Amino acid sequence: MKRLDFRGRWVLVTGASSGLGEEIARQLASIHGANLILLARRKERLESLKKALEYEAKVEVEVVVADLSVTGDVERITDEILKKKTVYAVVLNAGITYLGNHMELSREKFNQMVQINIVSTTYMINVLVRYFEKQQAEGGVMVVSSMAALFPTPYQAVYAGTKGFLLNFVSALSKELTNSRFSFTVFMPGGIATEMTAGDQFNGLRSYLMPVQQVAREGLSAFKRRKSTYIPGFFNRLSSRLSFLLRKDFIIKQTGSAYRKSLEKLTK
Repeated sequence: MKRLDFRGRWVLVTGASSGLGEEIARQLASIHGANLILLARRKERLESLKKALEYEAKVEVEVVVADLSVTGDVERITDEILKKKTVYAVVLNAGITYLGNHMELSREKFNQMVQINIVSTTYMINVLVRYFEKQQAEGGVMVVSSMAALFPTPYQAVYAGTKGFLLNFVSALSKELTNSRFSFTVFMPGGIATEMTAGDQFNGLRSYLMPVQQVAREGLSAFKRRKSTYIPGFFNRLSSRLSFLLRKDFIIKQTGSAYRKSLEKLTK
């Protein structure tokens, strides 16, 4: 199967107003020459990014404002996008997290996380799979999961659960498809230095966070090469491959200890 070629093609990026989604959009435009459909809640930030990319990279950019925690928004915008544009590739990056004691997680925040990370993302995957299967068109979808899908993270229990769902769902679904010109990539970063990890509760974890530029670059390279799964960062990949030498329970316990210490600093 030949590599994906984004140049001059329409690529949809969700969660594009900040963090990893914004950086992926920037690199798709400036390095890969892709035309972009940018989707997120914050219209002002999307419009600002659109203006910058059109000027700097000389690509076409469309802005779609939607709240993926609202079911009606997800269904509406997905159908509208596929009717208006010939979509070549999609980066499903939108997601939210919570770092803290699970017992203190509000029902509202829990429902929002499950809705965005699982329900909305799965709905979009289902629509996109039907689109590429029916058309038998060339293209791909990259789903941003997390290393937490492989190594569940204490104090981010629900987040880890949602990312594990995405890994298992996409890995299984990909084996059902008939379109040999279409591919899935499940991208599994560790911690990233972005707006999502800018809160004080992450202060004790700064040394573990990768630069967002590097994560986006590695992710797009893996997507282009149609890797089924990919973990960015040499030491992240190494630790994953050597994990069989240690009990998984030990790794989870050590991770939980680091997160707990970071949270305890807030109360001192």
